[in-house]
Amino acid sequence: MTMPRTDTAYATWNETWQTETGRSAWSKAEPDVLSCAKVIREAGGSHALDLGCGVGRHALALAKMGFKVDALDGSPAGLAELAREAQVAGLDIVTRQGMMDLLPYRDEVFDYLLTFNVIYHGDRDVVTRTIAEIHRVLKPGGTLQLTMLSKRNVNYGQGEEIAPGTFVVTNAGDDKVHPHFYCNARELVLLLASFEISSLIDREHKPGHWHWHAVASRS
Repeated sequence: MTMPRTDTAYATWNETWQTETGRSAWSKAEPDVLSCAKVIREAGGSHALDLGCGVGRHALALAKMGFKVDALDGSPAGLAELAREAQVAGLDIVTRQGMMDLLPYRDEVFDYLLTFNVIYHGDRDVVTRTIAEIHRVLKPGGTLQLTMLSKRNVNYGQGEEIAPGTFVVTNAGDDKVHPHFYCNARELVLLLASFEISSLIDREHKPGHWHWHAVASRS
C-alpha cells in the first residue's frame, strides 16, 4: 500500500498567506537569521536559498543584504506575495513552487541555505530526505541554518502519533492538523550527521513552544 504524503502543511499555510492578518504575523525577519547571514555575506557568500519562504520575510532581507536569492515554497499564495513585495522593492528574487524533499536545483549551488520553521512539517522520512537534498544543493563548506521542533515543545505528544515522533492533531484548526516531527538533541545530531554543527540551541519562541536552532556547514 502506498502511504500518503505527510509534508502537506503548506496547504494550510496557503490559506494563511491569502489574508492580510495571516501575513502580518510573519513579516519581520528573525534577528538570528540576519546575524548569521551577515557573517556569511561578509565572508564572501553570495547565493542563498530560502527554503519554505512563506511570504518572503527572510528572502527579502537576504536580497537587501546583497545575496542572489532563490526562494521555494509549496504555497502559490505565499510566492505570489513575495513576488509582489520584491517587485515593489526593486529586488530580483527567483521564486519556485516545489516540495522540500525534491529540490529543483543543481548540485552544489548555494553558499547559504535557510529553512526557518519549515522542515519539521512531515515525518522522519520526509525530514531525512529533505536534509539529504539540502546537503546536495549546498556548496562544500556552505552554511545551513534551520529550526526544528524540540521534544520540550508543549505540543509534543498531543494528538495521534502517526510515525515515531510525528503527531497530528485532527481538531487543531491550524497546521497542526498536518504531521509535525519532534526530536531531541541526539536525534537532531544524527539527522545532521553529514554536516559539521557549529551551533545548536533549544530556544523558547513563546511560552512552552521550544524549537531547536542549528547552524551547520556542509562537510
